[in-house]
Amino acid sequence: CPVPGPPPRGGAARPGRPGPGCVRGMEPAEEDAGGFPRLIQKKRDGERLQPAEIQRLVQGVCGGGLQQGQIGALLMAVRLRGMDAGETLALTQAMAASGRVLAWPQAWRPLLVDKHSTGGVGDKASLALAPALAACGCKVPMISGRGLGHTGGTLDKLESIPGFNVSQSPEQMRQILEQVGCCIVGQSEELVPADKVLYSLRDVTATVDSLPLITASILSKKAAENISALVLDVKFGSAALYPTLESARPLAQSLVSVGSQLGINTAAVLSEMDAPLGRRVGHSLEVLEALECLHGGGPADLRELVTALGGCLLQQCGAAESVEAGSASIAAALDNGSALCTFQAMLQAQGVAPGVAQALCTGTEEQRYQVLGRARTQEELLAPQDGTVQAILALPIARVLHGLGAGRTRQGQPLNPRVGAELLVAVGQRLPLTRSSPVASTRSNKASPLVGLSLPPPQPGAWGTVGSWGQCRVMDGAL
Repeated sequence: CPVPGPPPRGGAARPGRPGPGCVRGMEPAEEDAGGFPRLIQKKRDGERLQPAEIQRLVQGVCGGGLQQGQIGALLMAVRLRGMDAGETLALTQAMAASGRVLAWPQAWRPLLVDKHSTGGVGDKASLALAPALAACGCKVPMISGRGLGHTGGTLDKLESIPGFNVSQSPEQMRQILEQVGCCIVGQSEELVPADKVLYSLRDVTATVDSLPLITASILSKKAAENISALVLDVKFGSAALYPTLESARPLAQSLVSVGSQLGINTAAVLSEMDAPLGRRVGHSLEVLEALECLHGGGPADLRELVTALGGCLLQQCGAAESVEAGSASIAAALDNGSALCTFQAMLQAQGVAPGVAQALCTGTEEQRYQVLGRARTQEELLAPQDGTVQAILALPIARVLHGLGAGRTRQGQPLNPRVGAELLVAVGQRLPLTRSSPVASTRSNKASPLVGLSLPPPQPGAWGTVGSWGQCRVMDGAL
């Protein structure tokens, strides 16, 4: 696959062609000493904030007028009191206008698309979907986030690849899209700086699950991308922000409503998140599984989700007559190697050395591990008795891995990309009578031994669930 090198730092668009535009949204807020506390109190007491008041608060977030403690108080007030549809739209617009709004060539306009997931365990769909869409002719300027709570972040997964740079300027994004067709980047200081501040604080202030904050965070980035079509993967289940289908519907409706009012062709897919997506959980392990999908293989549930979301987007942007036809095009891109080729090109365009990108995309499993590294400790969990696997619960798995170093407990905390778990059984699988059948392997850099595993009494003919890991005792960061 011919692959381009990374664009030069600070590079400008080509002469004679329109470069990324800029809407400078906000100057630092000029507020009297009691102004911000009054607005926080207003929301704390359940009152409605006016659009101008919301704009002043976002200005305070960006300009430094709001102290970190005040931002935390505002987030909690919104989490507890909520926002109506008008407030949520105003918050989204103010956040989107806090930085640059990208401008693209008019010829790209119909094919500018993106996808966003509300977060799940083992959700590496973006890593396969973005290059598959680009291979089908779309332009995908994907602005992603880091892990929130127990869920993994797309940026964290990609940063487990040596050299991958998620920090790209608008000019660099333009060059990468011209050369490759897709990029996956973080919120820079130029792009939605308000969300960069709020996103990091939501994780450490227990406000991750706020519907208006989720809506504004997701859609402010998509509005700044200046895309034409967006599909949202709204998760529900025991390991999602919302436990049931009915509880997740309001978020899906909020996202579609606000997205449409922003001028984006928006659709939402509700998908279950009780079990992990795929069989590997953990940043570098999920990169490996995404590569399997890009080779036309990998777990069936991952491929199904990637093709379904991609089919929706291709239909939304007019590149396919129907969702089914779009899904078939995505599947073909995964099977014929064009999506893999595009992924390799994206890696190099975002700073990965050519030899590293080639080893990951065309090398053996062992060569990939040489690139990503292995954890020092690998342990297998054994089934305590024979039976049939009835369920695999994602949340306890995610919590254990979070404690081992795969997640954050404070803002800016570094992660261990090699921490992870690989499921070795599937729902419905019958385990033999030997009692020595491994159900999963865990990987970490902690040398402590496996110290305890307690399972509930099994039903007749079954041994419980892999999710019963949640009752493991934790000692020195090891299970």
